[in-house]
Amino acid sequence: MSRPVEDVVRELAADGIDVVRVSYPDLIGVERARDVLVERLPAAVDHGLSFCRAVYHTTPRGDTVEVPGGLDAGLPDISVRPDLATLAKIPWEDGVASCLGEAYEPASDDLCPEGPREVLRRAIARLGELGLDAVAGPEFEYYLCEPDPSSPTGWRRYADAPGNVYTAGRNGDPDGHILRTLRHLRDLGLGVTMGNHEFGGGQFEINLDHSAALDAADRAFRFKTSVQEIARTEGRLATFMAKPFNGQDGSGFHVHLSCLDAEGRNVFDGAGLDGTGPDGLSDTAHHAVAGVLEHAPALAALLNPTVNSYKRFGPDSLAPWLVDWGLDNRSAMVRIPPERGAASRLEVRLGDASANPYLGIAGLLAAVYLGVRDKASAPPPLEGYGYDAGKSPVLPGDLPAALDALAADTALVDVLGEPFVTAFLAYKRDEVARFRRHVTDWEFREYAYHL
Repeated sequence: MSRPVEDVVRELAADGIDVVRVSYPDLIGVERARDVLVERLPAAVDHGLSFCRAVYHTTPRGDTVEVPGGLDAGLPDISVRPDLATLAKIPWEDGVASCLGEAYEPASDDLCPEGPREVLRRAIARLGELGLDAVAGPEFEYYLCEPDPSSPTGWRRYADAPGNVYTAGRNGDPDGHILRTLRHLRDLGLGVTMGNHEFGGGQFEINLDHSAALDAADRAFRFKTSVQEIARTEGRLATFMAKPFNGQDGSGFHVHLSCLDAEGRNVFDGAGLDGTGPDGLSDTAHHAVAGVLEHAPALAALLNPTVNSYKRFGPDSLAPWLVDWGLDNRSAMVRIPPERGAASRLEVRLGDASANPYLGIAGLLAAVYLGVRDKASAPPPLEGYGYDAGKSPVLPGDLPAALDALAADTALVDVLGEPFVTAFLAYKRDEVARFRRHVTDWEFREYAYHL
């Protein structure tokens, strides 16, 4: 039973908190929020906070996309209710705590169908029909940038030097950004475990604990927004863009995924209920792998959701390019880490860091559900180094192809919910249309002088 909000207000005030930031994700995982004075929190809990529904359909450039239920309905409201169970003090912002908000239809107890938390709940519920609970462990990479007025973008990579992959300390991080960030995220209660410099100049990775799927997505969402906010306090830019720089690696969003039965046993364990299985994995694990492979083209729309995402793919990029799986093989789309027993799991390497973690994890759970339900069969695992298009199907090569694959995957759409998929496709196809109309710097440099 939740505590009375009046008790929460007294505890916050006693702790020097006078503002609560209530935030929730839009379709692309951007934090939308309102700062509420602590004495007004009871009213916010009772009545919710009104937001224009079109915030779900607002682009990073501030345009409102014509998605059903938005402009065509006269820009109606949604009601966002604070989830006080997620309250946490913001370590870098004096006097401020934050909590997640739940988006409802106005004057109703119906959750908004395109709300990313609700989309994930739908997938969790369908998996629950099979008696399974998902456990997820997210991993993110990001680039840290510093202001540079001489750059066309206004930014340059922080501490840009080659060869600092898997390093820690001042060599690749002379200002100690990763140490400050790790400590802040720990104090925020996000379950971070470790961090290091990654392959790219100014690129970092921070890992999070494994937990139940909704909790993992909540923490991943707050992780991304917190890293961005901490960077802003340093006068820097942290970007989870898939591939922000030519000649540098992209940034990934890998998800470690397993499933538990009602007794809390890992059903991917090859020595478990199914008996000893091939590769040390259960039949259920093989069905799960098969489900992810079968629905990978549609999953790309959710896990690689921008025009830029597809510039991260390609041979020798260590980003998945083909629909395949392998045993402890980092060139495969689905890697099976070497641990077995209770630690048996899939590492799905398809996603890039720009993905909305709720939608990415929801898509994976939907694919696992379909694979296990239908007892789907996976092909043999990849042998050796991947990136041979003669061995495995190729993933969609651009966002339009991925959106078409999602629209055509009726089984996945059924699990995720047609209202959400309709909204997502309309929003993303608008992005594609705007990009196609835009004249890029590359085009001017390529054509203007000679043609």
